[in-house]
Amino acid sequence: MRKKAKEYRIKTIAQAKSIAKEYLKQVDLEKVITFGLPEIDDRYDIYRVPLKSPNGDKIGEVVIDAITSLIELPKTTNKKILESRLLGRTNGNGTKKKRKSNGIPKLSTLRNTVGFGDSEELLAETPAESVDLVFTSPPYYNARPEYSEYVTYEDYLLKLRKIIQQAHRVLNEGRFFVMNISHVLIRRASRNEASKRIAVPFDVHRIFIEEGFDFIDDIIWVKPEGAGWATGRGRRFAADRNPLQYKAVPVTEYVLVYRKKTNKLIDWHIRKHPKPELVEESKIKDGYEKTNLWKIHPANSKEHPAIFPNDLAEKVIRYYSFKNDVVLDPFGGTGTTGKAAVKLGRRFVLFEKEEKYIKIIEREIPDWLHNEAQNVNWINYEPKPADKLYLDF
Repeated sequence: MRKKAKEYRIKTIAQAKSIAKEYLKQVDLEKVITFGLPEIDDRYDIYRVPLKSPNGDKIGEVVIDAITSLIELPKTTNKKILESRLLGRTNGNGTKKKRKSNGIPKLSTLRNTVGFGDSEELLAETPAESVDLVFTSPPYYNARPEYSEYVTYEDYLLKLRKIIQQAHRVLNEGRFFVMNISHVLIRRASRNEASKRIAVPFDVHRIFIEEGFDFIDDIIWVKPEGAGWATGRGRRFAADRNPLQYKAVPVTEYVLVYRKKTNKLIDWHIRKHPKPELVEESKIKDGYEKTNLWKIHPANSKEHPAIFPNDLAEKVIRYYSFKNDVVLDPFGGTGTTGKAAVKLGRRFVLFEKEEKYIKIIEREIPDWLHNEAQNVNWINYEPKPADKLYLDF
């Protein structure tokens, strides 16, 4: 049987150059770097776009996944190296001078923010290295009618890849991205078909690694035993007890922890923090989770089909950020992450594309922030004055 040809989204040299140009714009080097002749490497399904200095020397390359059209950042020459090669600075013996770092972690200047719109687009407008922690639970893949917005599972993964890629850019050096995600059961369309379970966390793990993150932990969120029966798994076996029919009732979800690649140790963030008093105030008290099994009751809401519990958000924020840090949730929902961030003395950035959920956040923010609610930065949305806010609810 003839092998099916791979479908490339990048089919021409012009397309490859266009994407490479966008990368140079992101790193503010589009006016000083030109391109060599792009080449397709069909062994790895990538385009290589050579980057040249004004005098014609090759100083790097942009590597693009020909199938997805996404830039492979770990394989693409980064801004610091490009700048160093452009400047051509040496120490007199032909070796490059090492640029000294001030050795101090950055403090974000972002204020509490709520953005209405597609998180991919909003992330693209977020300043680089301005977020200290990303914590989110992305929408399930077509598990329920309200989530059926992706034509294929590959489209769903591509969307998550774009979010993870942009999150890598906005995260501060060596900071964490924590994702609550679980396997998904696609129910059968008829009794003549079998249901299908997709191991989403394992596919997402691969994306994180490819997009420049180090794997840190797989935390297992354990729910009460009765929580999993709603999926219908296990009922047939419970009634008949026939071999081969056995299916375990799911009562767990993954909380996957990743760290943006860096050569700096965790201790650097603690010892070099510009405000050591915040480090001291952020210390974890007794009663913390000592293992990767977290027993937490799920949350329910009449206004959102799949919220995660406040307790989960608070644990993640407490363990992976300092006070006054900025916590981003690109799938903000009704604002659970923001509410937990404020409670723990952090700032928040919430992106959400459903207006009905933005309105819930708008309604509840005064309860989180009180008088500070008027200082929230709203993007693509005009909140009602405080004295009129509750009239529509």
